[in-house]
Amino acid sequence: MSIEILKGLILEKVEQEGDYKITFSTVDGRMFTMYHDQDCCESVSIDEVHGDLNDLVGVPILEASEEKSDENPKNTTDEYLSSFTWTFYKLATIKGSVTIRWYGESNGYYSQSVDFEEV
Repeated sequence: MSIEILKGLILEKVEQEGDYKITFSTVDGRMFTMYHDQDCCESVSIDEVHGDLNDLVGVPILEASEEKSDENPKNTTDEYLSSFTWTFYKLATIKGSVTIRWYGESNGYYSQSVDFEEV
């Protein structure tokens, strides 16, 4: 599911659980979660959140998009890591904008994608 489904919805609550999960609850009772199921030989986690998640609450979501990059800006030299994925989720309301940056690395045989689904 694409994060674009949040466009036009009004969030009641946004909760971040460590560096592995963010839950979005809407005023009409829907719930969405952003996470990654960890597997062997890979690591995917929230690297950074720019902005205040509370700016997404109480007003309609105006922007909800995803962008990816496979560059290795951390310059990892681990011989077992050959694949890298940055996933950026950009969300905005009239109150402000938030960018959620996920970072994944693996030996190339495991997924580094972030899941976004309705619960």
